[in-house]
Amino acid sequence: MNIDLFDSIRALAAVATGAAIGYAFGLLQQAALRRHAVQQRSGQLKNGWSLIPGSGARVAYLVIALALIQLVCPLFFADHTKWIVSGGLVLGYGVVLLRQLRLKLKGFEA
Repeated sequence: MNIDLFDSIRALAAVATGAAIGYAFGLLQQAALRRHAVQQRSGQLKNGWSLIPGSGARVAYLVIALALIQLVCPLFFADHTKWIVSGGLVLGYGVVLLRQLRLKLKGFEA
């Protein structure tokens, strides 16, 4: 099996880019969760449906970021590398979720 150095570098860059996007999205979601928790504690939220509008915009930002990466760096989406970007995205978002889970298990509010 012949491993090309360029393919390895491209795969690492794709994972890093996907992880950065996933991590940023996770931090954005976590900040929104904190903001809504504060609003709920202060009594500003009347019902759970008021949480929904902002989440759609955040998901739209995620899709736009992925589309921009696909346009700016088409090498990340050539051959088998397109799935590596998605894996990096899951990895980056998973890091944020695991950190939040650890805090909850220790008894802290995230």
